[in-house]
Amino acid sequence: MKTVYDFVTVISFACLVLTYFMFTEGGLKVLAHFMLPAAAFAIANQVGNVALQRGYLWLDALAVVLIVAGIGYTYIVVRH
Repeated sequence: MKTVYDFVTVISFACLVLTYFMFTEGGLKVLAHFMLPAAAFAIANQVGNVALQRGYLWLDALAVVLIVAGIGYTYIVVRH
């Protein structure tokens, strides 16, 4: 773990797993909803690392949007 995106996405994923176990009743249907933000965090990590290597500001923005969208979607799923 070398970049800020590595730390942020791994912490977000760990919080996602804890949220699944603490605030839901489990089940495959709920787990399927949690797979989307997990994929968003993985993609955001890769996009953010490429942005840092190549210096593309728009990729940084895309990575941040993916992280925020993953957190927001998790909040919506848990709230319902």
